[in-house]
Amino acid sequence: MKVTDHLKDAKDTIISFEILPPQKGKGIESIYNHLDPLMEFKPAFINVTYHRSEYIFKKKTDGAFEKVEIRKRPGTVGICAAIMNHYKIDAVPHLICGGFSKEETENALIDLNFLGIDNVLVLRGDAPKNETFFSPEPDGHHYALELLNQVVNMNHGIYIEDDLTDGLKTNFCIGVAGYPEKHFEAPNMETDMHYLKKKVEHGAEYITTQMFFNNDKFFEFEQCCRKNGITVPIIPGLKPITTKRQLTVLPHIFHIDIPSELSESIIACKKDEDVAKIGKEWLISQCKSLKAHGVPALHFYTMGRTHIMYEVVKGIM
Repeated sequence: MKVTDHLKDAKDTIISFEILPPQKGKGIESIYNHLDPLMEFKPAFINVTYHRSEYIFKKKTDGAFEKVEIRKRPGTVGICAAIMNHYKIDAVPHLICGGFSKEETENALIDLNFLGIDNVLVLRGDAPKNETFFSPEPDGHHYALELLNQVVNMNHGIYIEDDLTDGLKTNFCIGVAGYPEKHFEAPNMETDMHYLKKKVEHGAEYITTQMFFNNDKFFEFEQCCRKNGITVPIIPGLKPITTKRQLTVLPHIFHIDIPSELSESIIACKKDEDVAKIGKEWLISQCKSLKAHGVPALHFYTMGRTHIMYEVVKGIM
């Protein structure tokens, strides 16, 4: 079932979760152990992130260093299939530009279609950890809009090979990311909104936002979207703060602001257990406000925090 169908059929705000694939060497049970307690809330769908390869340097016997490519969190497609089989819940794999050629992306989409997975979230993805700026793979996509167009083409039976005629038409529901506080590479919100609108015009059917901790930022973003003619559903992405370290890590990595009231309360904490309690209560308050506003869904970035995520959702049900 498509995400947009879930949103259309819902009588109230629906719940969804996002998970990371386990690190290489761990089994699917780690995913089930993480999700099992959350199934009480009957999530409409589960997002599974995609991770590009990284490069490390290994010292050889002659003292020289060899550049080695590794993928720490493989298995997104398989995890999506396992989730759908195990829980009978729709899975939404992320698709990213970074680390993948157009052909690799096409083959992944073919696999997803074979498995009956009909939702994808299209993202550009981040630069590798050891690089400052994003750069595509040879014969890869530079921007999420290009990747989105490839998915749309396959929905029309258009494949990379020009001589492949009468190709199977896939039927993917395509989501994209939105940034209530502006994508960090965009010079201003107007430019960011311009490119978001182009994604919708080219076939994006819903938007899931980056995390935020000030609901006013989301409301302003939503209003800006509507003023610019973006009418697709907008799903807020949410996450609790659980450690003091996140006060600096989250703004650095995700380029978001943390409200003074929240940051001051966290700074005053002596233990991370106290931080987690404050973060949980703040997120519960956010969710209640967003539900009252009438958002179509609440999408939670779980990041392995099953216990806190359970308490947050329990607190808003």
